[in-house]
Amino acid sequence: MHEATDSPDTVGPPTGPVPRDGPGPAAGPITLPPLVDQHSHGTVDGELGVGSFETHLAAAAGSGAAPAGTTFFDSWTGLAVRRWCPPLLGMEPHCAPVSYLARRRELGAYRAARLLLRGAGIGTFLLESGARDDLSTPDELAAAADGTVLEVVRLEPLAEQVADTSGTVDAFIGNTAEALYAAAQHATAFAMGIAFCDEIPPDPREVRRAAARWLALTVRPAPGRAPDPALAQHLLWSAVATGLPVQLHCADPQSLIGFLRATAGFGTDLVLLPDRPHHRRAAQLAAAFPHVYADAGPRPGETLGEAPFGKLLFSTGARALPELYVTASRLFGQAMARLAEEWVGEGICTRAEAQRIAGLVAAGTARRVYRLDAAGSG
Repeated sequence: MHEATDSPDTVGPPTGPVPRDGPGPAAGPITLPPLVDQHSHGTVDGELGVGSFETHLAAAAGSGAAPAGTTFFDSWTGLAVRRWCPPLLGMEPHCAPVSYLARRRELGAYRAARLLLRGAGIGTFLLESGARDDLSTPDELAAAADGTVLEVVRLEPLAEQVADTSGTVDAFIGNTAEALYAAAQHATAFAMGIAFCDEIPPDPREVRRAAARWLALTVRPAPGRAPDPALAQHLLWSAVATGLPVQLHCADPQSLIGFLRATAGFGTDLVLLPDRPHHRRAAQLAAAFPHVYADAGPRPGETLGEAPFGKLLFSTGARALPELYVTASRLFGQAMARLAEEWVGEGICTRAEAQRIAGLVAAGTARRVYRLDAAGSG
């Protein structure tokens, strides 16, 4: 084991050849620009033992605790962590999990996070804020990653904060409008979890009744959970009216077709962030509506076959562990490189075209949709 440092020479630049196992093609590998991660949640502070680290690995896999005698290091995400993260901390790939976590503690949580985030190849992070207080803020993530971090305001916790300071329905309705306007002055986008939304905004009378019911609750939904459906739809339509891009977290985007159709021509871009295995359907909807975009998902080969290349965007979806930024970016880079090489080898496109397409999904489309160049980011 050799000592890792957080100097630029150790981390390496975020741009350059996509990491590969083994030699690249004679013409050179497809390269990616610094990635734009359009959706993540930040990292946790403090040291993590084996149990807490595995809890976060399990959450990333959408699972609960591992049964006795098993480990989430024996999962696709766990294998990716063991392959890509140890070298950034000065260790050999595929080292034993206990050795990796010991090295992590030896470096200290903050230094380890800096090395991992700065080695992920991500130049710009769109960080969803508001749902949890134990994750890094945009400023904290920017300092650790040495990158540009822009805020995506989650609507549910924003409404929760407004409700806590609004004693009446009138105050809540007015304060919500003011909070959305204030957030739109600094946010890059809004985000919301939504299972269904009608093709027209909800009736104001129903919104008021829903607000009254919600304010009367002694225990409201957990942060990040949608309020009453009428309130949720009111929040969503209000966010669309600001003109900022809106990210839609949706288990299955099929149920949003009416809303997508109704918002065409508003001038507001909508970005679908579906649950697995619905990325292909989200890509199809992105192809159907000019103002709709979709997350490229963990298998971009599937989604790139369903939508124009300029309608798909990369994200890590990382939460809590800095390792998840690394694994998502590496796996995406490998998948894009393999796909591009197949297309070039089969004569579907030239190498220059493959390079351009990979760059669109990696960063170019996100820079356009979220107006990053106008904002001076990255």
